[in-house]
Amino acid sequence: MNEQKYNAIIADDHAIVRAGLKDALEKSGLIEPDGIKVVAEAGDGLTAIAEIRKHRPHLLLLDVSMPMAGGVEVLVEARRWSRETKVVVLTGVSAVGLVSDLIEAGVDGLFSKASDNTEFYQKLPGILRGQRHISEHFLSILEETPKLPVLTDRERQTLNMILAGRSNKEIAEGLGISVKTVDKHRTSLMQKLNVRSVPQLMARALKEGMIDPSKEL
Repeated sequence: MNEQKYNAIIADDHAIVRAGLKDALEKSGLIEPDGIKVVAEAGDGLTAIAEIRKHRPHLLLLDVSMPMAGGVEVLVEARRWSRETKVVVLTGVSAVGLVSDLIEAGVDGLFSKASDNTEFYQKLPGILRGQRHISEHFLSILEETPKLPVLTDRERQTLNMILAGRSNKEIAEGLGISVKTVDKHRTSLMQKLNVRSVPQLMARALKEGMIDPSKEL
């Protein structure tokens, strides 16, 4: 019985990483008997989304810290345009907020760039066939870290706009709410995240993976 020939897209903003992953995927017998054909590469999130829409691959290998669009955004768009694509994240980021967001968004595989490649090579065939695998590295982080406070959608929108340097008035106009309501959301954010200033808020949000450090604020 012939094995199915799989194809993949690699999305990472480092060309040397993409080259290494491509060699590994396409090498016959390393992961699949006939290898996995790389049909496209992307160095930023928007290009990754465009290539997903174009090719609808069996596999997307994704980094989370890329220009233009972060890993969670690309994952969500991949689910929108190509539901059958298996999304596997390879990352050096260990922020508990980001890890939680990726798992909640339905990532099929999550591996640390700091770990040995053996686990990745061994688990990828199963992921291609419908299994899910989260590296023990990330499971340990989730188990050892207290749960983050739950933010409402409005609080998340307000947080992003505060970190972008918007004033209360600008946030109110952008969200179509009153300045008083913005101030209420701001106060709630400070209390939930246990901070007392915008710099502390930014530091906490970066630490917990609530914002992408590769994006301009």
